[in-house]
Amino acid sequence: MKAFVTGSTGFIGSHLVRELLNDGHEARVLVRKGSNLSNIEGLGLETAFGDLRDYQGLLEALRGCEILYHAAAHYSFWDRDKKLIYGINVDGTRNILRAAGECGLKRIVYTSTVGCIGIPEDGTPGNEDTPLKPQDASNPYKHSKYLAELEAINFAADGLPVVIVNPSAPVGAMDIKPTPTGKVIVDFLNRKMPAYLDTGLNLIDVKDCARGHILAAEKGRTGERYILGNQNMALREILEALEEITGLPAPKFKIPYPIALAAGYVSHFVSDYITHSPPAVPLPGVRMAKRKMFFDSSKAVRELGLPQNPVKEALKEAVEWYKGNGYVLIKR
Repeated sequence: MKAFVTGSTGFIGSHLVRELLNDGHEARVLVRKGSNLSNIEGLGLETAFGDLRDYQGLLEALRGCEILYHAAAHYSFWDRDKKLIYGINVDGTRNILRAAGECGLKRIVYTSTVGCIGIPEDGTPGNEDTPLKPQDASNPYKHSKYLAELEAINFAADGLPVVIVNPSAPVGAMDIKPTPTGKVIVDFLNRKMPAYLDTGLNLIDVKDCARGHILAAEKGRTGERYILGNQNMALREILEALEEITGLPAPKFKIPYPIALAAGYVSHFVSDYITHSPPAVPLPGVRMAKRKMFFDSSKAVRELGLPQNPVKEALKEAVEWYKGNGYVLIKR
């Protein structure tokens, strides 16, 4: 069975294609010209060069495939070109889902994010039925992913066999950008984290997250969404786990939220009007950190059989990968 994968050069996507190949599937991947291919080098993948904004090109690229894994997104909390974020995340999703329908694909898995799921006011973990408040989709990335997920839901309602997965914060090897969670690890290793915010995340081994995509294609119900997560951890707990793994001391000072928020505003002002480069303190990230991003992944465990391997082992793998790939600048 041949699968078509978008986002294969990224963190989740590169693990996804490895899982597919290990299962004996063929994989064709959509790659933009000029992309960093280091995450998929040597895998022997069939490559289709193209762009999510090119509908006709997508039709040609999808021919002969049976399953689509749409894991690509423009993942950025700051970009000078806001239209690019919406063009790739919303228009691109609409294009590839429409093309998949025209090509008669048997199954489609759309990669959304837990950022499209709400967090209850009482502090309990959010689940697939927790609605996202409009004010919580305030930055272009999160808003674009919210709109893209609506596209997937609408296509499913019209009969397209789409299943939606909502990854939490994956950790592990090959996080080349790195993701915001990966940046926490890199900053910790480079001793650039003198303090921490009172926030939290749901972490999952990236390999389990990739496997969750395949399980969603095999067992997921059309139109349903599944949180691909594992362990809810306060940021302080994550840093303490990194301390145990590395022997480096975790920061002890907790930053008051108003100070972090002010730093985010200043950093974005400097980026927007002076440097025209990504801010040192992403304001959307600070805003999301106001509440612990805790989620309940029991539906995916129950219905899909989502693996729940120890998050600490994934953190170890991430640490070793960053150390071995030039991300750690400070030598102990």
